[in-house]
Amino acid sequence: MADRLNGYRILILETREEAQFSKLLAEQGADVVQCPMIEIHDAPDPAPVEAWIRRAIDKPFDDLVLMTGEGLRRIMKLARERGLDQALVAALAKSRKFTRGPKPGKALREIGLEQQQMTEKPTTDGVIEMMAKLDLKGRRLGLQLYPDKDHSALIGALSGQGAVVDTVLPYAYDPKAADDNIAAAIDEMAAGRIDCIALTNLGQVRRLVDAAKMRGSEAKLREGLQRTLIASVGPAVSGELAAHGLREDILPADESYFMRPLISAMATRLAEKRPKVTAG
Repeated sequence: MADRLNGYRILILETREEAQFSKLLAEQGADVVQCPMIEIHDAPDPAPVEAWIRRAIDKPFDDLVLMTGEGLRRIMKLARERGLDQALVAALAKSRKFTRGPKPGKALREIGLEQQQMTEKPTTDGVIEMMAKLDLKGRRLGLQLYPDKDHSALIGALSGQGAVVDTVLPYAYDPKAADDNIAAAIDEMAAGRIDCIALTNLGQVRRLVDAAKMRGSEAKLREGLQRTLIASVGPAVSGELAAHGLREDILPADESYFMRPLISAMATRLAEKRPKVTAG
């Protein structure tokens, strides 16, 4: 089964886990076309992040909500640079830990910790629904945020439950860095040279549409997507596609919203519905 995607051209927009996703696809024989959507950098001012780390160490949070695995890794990177990593891990071990989907849980396991609960849906609404079932009155809650998102609804919901919310934003996006790559990817889809585009987070959908609008190529993007199967890793991505009037062709079965089930679903659908394209 190692050649299930042999000869198919798969466009990926992953940034944080691009190397892993590309490797998994290549193992199945895919011709992977990579288009990183953004560059990720540490927070431009590390002082607020360091202050949050020190507060977490001095008085461990009752609860910790992690929105992304990238966020925890960036926090730990700065903690190591400041010689605070062991103290921080010890402090976080004392907190109840909640995650938005599986990726933050993976980052927790990398430092020897485990989540107490994961959202049913890997979305902000999923976090709000999960935390709404808990008594947070008077509890200190550390909340790791991510860029380019209005988190006011989440912070308001947690504060409304009586939690004392302490936020941290440990990284920033540089979305302009990949504009030329995005334009080239749109051209490839419009020319019918991509079998499938694999979308692994909703920010990729927004970025793709925004970049096309900025270059006056939204019509070409939509034309290209009409010619290309669209694979969504889960409901958050599918919802964002729908918000832009775009369809979802492929979704992992049995609510297994991870890379490997996505690749399996892609292989099945491509074998059934779409002949292989030839680059050139």
